[in-house]
Amino acid sequence: MNIKLIISDIDGTVLDSKHQVDTKLIELMPSLKEKRIPFILSSARSPLGMASIVQELGIQNEPIACYNGALITKGDVILSQHPINQKEFLTIYEFIIREFPTVSINIYSGQDWIVESINKWEKNEAEITGETPIVTDVSDFIKKEDTIIHKLLLIDESKTIQKVQQILSEMNFVETDFYLSKDNYLEVTNKCVSKKQALLELVEYYGLTLEQVMTIGDNFNDLPMIETAGLGVAMGNAPLQVKSNSNIITSSNDEHGVSQVIEQVIFTN
Repeated sequence: MNIKLIISDIDGTVLDSKHQVDTKLIELMPSLKEKRIPFILSSARSPLGMASIVQELGIQNEPIACYNGALITKGDVILSQHPINQKEFLTIYEFIIREFPTVSINIYSGQDWIVESINKWEKNEAEITGETPIVTDVSDFIKKEDTIIHKLLLIDESKTIQKVQQILSEMNFVETDFYLSKDNYLEVTNKCVSKKQALLELVEYYGLTLEQVMTIGDNFNDLPMIETAGLGVAMGNAPLQVKSNSNIITSSNDEHGVSQVIEQVIFTN
């Protein structure tokens, strides 16, 4: 296939189970640059949560799709963004505070991660992403007219979070969507946000066709881009449903799956 663009997930894909970047992928990056094939990261992470990985891979001059595509940036330039409707956000926030006070509320706005306080959930997320949250009065922050919120992350025990998801999904929000990225992580974004939409926007940015793109991922939020790209790749550690909807299944994230499939598709003739 004539692949001209690669879009990859981060956690469980580019990173191994110890949250380290695939060393063989780092070694491949100069060869991809020689072939002028951009390698783009698409993740639920924030720009800061992706920064160290971008640097390790040496792809600072390429766009990144953050918050599952709610924000696409190239350096300091915003290429596209799809924030949460402010009125709907306030309704969700007030509902959580009132009905589920144990839930950890994490707000992502641009490069900022904003919390009311730090508990075990925030500490764990900080260890995974390498970010430090800003502790502030959340209610004051979200009520400012110029506030742009790209993602809301709700964390608690699995049983609680899945109950929250069920109730919120039944409240029929017009512009807001809810999905689990882990069994105890509920992601809240604008309804038009998905890795598929990010793929479509990046294809247009580079002036390519979908047939010229390879996408790589390991989880359900990666499925839209895996199914849409000309060549969709599932990691060996992906769930069966993700694998069954991909064109290729590569090795796991602990077995250099990303670098393996790139060598197979791009460098093996």
